[in-house]
Amino acid sequence: DSTRVAAGAVTEAREYIKGRWGADYMPRSARAFRTKAKGAQEAHEAIRPTAVAREPERLRPYLNQDQYRLYDLIWKRMVASQMAAAGFDTLTVEITADDQEGGRQYRLRASSTQLRFPGFLALYSADRDEDDQQEPSKAILPDLVQGEALDLHDLFPEQHFTQPPPWYTDASLIKELEARGIGRPSTYAPILGTLQERGYVRRAGRHLEPEELGIIVCDLLVQHFPNIVDEKFTATMEEDLDQIAAGERDWVPVLREFYAPLAEAVQEARERMQAVRVEPEPAGEDCTLCGRPMVIRTGRYGRFIACSGFPECRNTKPILTTIGVPCPQCGQPLVERRTKRRRTFFGCSSYPECTFTTWERPLPEPCPVCGGLLVRSGVDRAKCLKCGATQTQAPPRPSARARKKEPVAARR
Repeated sequence: DSTRVAAGAVTEAREYIKGRWGADYMPRSARAFRTKAKGAQEAHEAIRPTAVAREPERLRPYLNQDQYRLYDLIWKRMVASQMAAAGFDTLTVEITADDQEGGRQYRLRASSTQLRFPGFLALYSADRDEDDQQEPSKAILPDLVQGEALDLHDLFPEQHFTQPPPWYTDASLIKELEARGIGRPSTYAPILGTLQERGYVRRAGRHLEPEELGIIVCDLLVQHFPNIVDEKFTATMEEDLDQIAAGERDWVPVLREFYAPLAEAVQEARERMQAVRVEPEPAGEDCTLCGRPMVIRTGRYGRFIACSGFPECRNTKPILTTIGVPCPQCGQPLVERRTKRRRTFFGCSSYPECTFTTWERPLPEPCPVCGGLLVRSGVDRAKCLKCGATQTQAPPRPSARARKKEPVAARR
């Protein structure tokens, strides 16, 4: 959680920028950035390449796809942070129009922006998190002269309504947490993970859309614990903990100020909070034990399929994602699973009857040597689990969008 970069690394980056793009892309003085988070550890450096000369493309043969993408992002952001700012030319035109019949005068305005000097955009440009509707118009205005008379060709009357803000993405939510002083860089990932694991939000593309359970829980917390759910409470608590760690405050008074109101609010919530039941969604199948309809429920560790006759019938099934590859031992579909520490692995859908598992992603094509199961090994290699043969060119890995469209199967 530090943005400080060693002076030697900054000098090396500036020399690289001057040699590759020219002196115009190198600012006169080295850039320095402040850490936004209060209490950040400024003693260490930000994550950066050990040497700017180690370009991502030169290291690509030695990295797998995930390693390459991560290093490419770190390298580009570090180098771009020391490049000159981009320059834009903005042209704004005001047009006056007289209404001869109504005797009124209208003033119309149009503007366009053109990139004059790319600067750091020649190397790196962050993707926009907002919806496309918020992007400025890219139309370029023609050459105009002040006082020039214009002809009216068409009028397009449109009514605009105030649009709600877009749903948060991972990046925009972290930016909002940082702006409000909530959490630390080390806690942002657990916050995002908890929101999804408990079923409070669902991921729709890049956006995080709230689930009914999340809306209900949020409304109840705001109603019965307004002082604690308030974002200022978290920021204030973080400051108090920093002061305790620095020896500026005693922890006992701080704990007493927090616990007494909390205990009172909890007791009042137990007496007045109404029980709210979230109706489960149908799973489209019947229970194999009692014949009642199965429904999708949300538990502590995510969504699962359960019998609607609970608690009389406790039959449950996990929701698993198939990958389109049969198990090499029993022929049942292989599915994607996760460990308790959220690490992904692949196993047979008929578990526990079949215990086949592998950490590497299986590939649909069989081994050309023995017909065994091929798994991905590195960026452009495949390995056979049966005979150990390797291929230099593996079948292309499906994209994230394609993996989302893979069929979902429920298995014991």
